[in-house]
Amino acid sequence: MGYDIDCQIILNKEGEVMSRVFFLDFDGTVTKEDVVASMVVKFSRNDGWKELNRRWQRGELSTKDCAEQTFALFDATLDDLYPFLNTIELDDYFVDFVALCKANNYPLYIISDGYRLLIDYILQRHGLTDLPVFANKMLCEADRFSIECTHFNPRCGKCGTCKKVLYKRLKKQGHQNIYVGDSYSDMCVCHYADVVFAKDALLKYCRQNKVPAIPYTTFKDLIDWVNKESF
Repeated sequence: MGYDIDCQIILNKEGEVMSRVFFLDFDGTVTKEDVVASMVVKFSRNDGWKELNRRWQRGELSTKDCAEQTFALFDATLDDLYPFLNTIELDDYFVDFVALCKANNYPLYIISDGYRLLIDYILQRHGLTDLPVFANKMLCEADRFSIECTHFNPRCGKCGTCKKVLYKRLKKQGHQNIYVGDSYSDMCVCHYADVVFAKDALLKYCRQNKVPAIPYTTFKDLIDWVNKESF
């Protein structure tokens, strides 16, 4: 079941609890459902995306290749996306979690292998306009979608957004750097975080590969953990 929450307290030289930095996946973590997966199901003209997704999960396709081939199956325009995005719900406790981080001056970054356009729209709907977001660009020209991977790591070549590189660049020395995720694109970066909160496919991966991880269900679990560990 992961490791005991109590063992995660990290103190500085003065014996005080270290400040924290949070790195968050978006799809299925900040949101209740995987936004990209739901979009693909809704707008693809057939089920060809299923095999593409399986090949991506096996590492046979990069995010870019998978996205381009999936977009070729789409019957949708940019205007069709917004009514769909209006149905996407955030985790019930995410807004409270953001408020808690701001109150404690904890930096918070969203790093996603999804799409910045979708993420920004969903966050703006909930009044969250100032969170740093790192994700792929979703482009639309003549009603045809494409992907631009602005945080790509050519040394690996799998994900469009290399979370490991971003984590290493943004983490703060002397802080407790915490990663929160749920899926396949989180399986590399989880090896580098000081603390991992995991659910679903990521939790299964962590258990199979002996990566210490704290199981969670919603951001209420993180709020409770922060409040518990701060005293």
